[in-house]
Amino acid sequence: MSSYEDRDGKIWFDNRFVDWREADVHILTHAMHYASSVFEGERAYGGKIFKSEEHSERLTYSASCLDIELPWSVEDIERAKEQVLLINGLSDAYVRALAWRGVGEDMGVASARNPVHLAIAAWEWGNYYGDAKSKGAKLDIAKWKRPSPETAPVHAKASGLYMICTTAKHAAEAKGCSDALFMDYRGYVAEATGANIFFVKDGEVHTPAPDCFLDGITRQTVIGLLKDRQIKVNERHILPQELEDFEQCWLTGTAAEVTPVGQIGDYSFEVGRMTVDIHDAYEALVRS
Repeated sequence: MSSYEDRDGKIWFDNRFVDWREADVHILTHAMHYASSVFEGERAYGGKIFKSEEHSERLTYSASCLDIELPWSVEDIERAKEQVLLINGLSDAYVRALAWRGVGEDMGVASARNPVHLAIAAWEWGNYYGDAKSKGAKLDIAKWKRPSPETAPVHAKASGLYMICTTAKHAAEAKGCSDALFMDYRGYVAEATGANIFFVKDGEVHTPAPDCFLDGITRQTVIGLLKDRQIKVNERHILPQELEDFEQCWLTGTAAEVTPVGQIGDYSFEVGRMTVDIHDAYEALVRS
């Protein structure tokens, strides 16, 4: 696969389309220096973005958490995403919307006088974890912890919150793992680097309460699917030593979709019936 900077196609950039290779920003862009940016990752199936409006609403919310007022409404963003798919001739695709503080009068921590930009790109993208959907992903345990809500805007999809995700994933891949599992600032099980996590025990589902990390749109969708099937879902604090007692495990996220987990550190899980059923149900839903 070619570098992401060297591809054919068009990117929506501040109300106009630019050639993919020409979608550049200045070296003094505030977001590059101070992480003043937010984003969304979305998937289109059959030409329709799943939960598109919810993603656009979350982008706006995330921006507000960083004191960024977007000059585009949710309806504007929705139209732009549709145009991106259309002009690039894409049906099944990954869609990335990114909003950020650009270069302007401010080049310090403050950036209120700098313009806000929005770009939307889309491309074909397969399974996030490769063949893990059939074999089960292998997870490392990250050395970092998800921060307290008192230290960061933890419910925003802010680029700066992913710094430790990158380093944790690099460390995991160096060990032959697909991803890493974070604990939170209190020591409870939290999430993977870009996906929420679910466990199964005695026919019930257990998932960490999202009180210090993103309550993913896919996570919410899967909880709905489970409740539709009369499966009890326990959203609670989970201690790391409880991993030994869980039978099944899976990850959820726009990129990850529903991906079974076969191993976390020294703990192993089966790709069981409930995991397969929820995977299949989600696949059917997003293509319905």
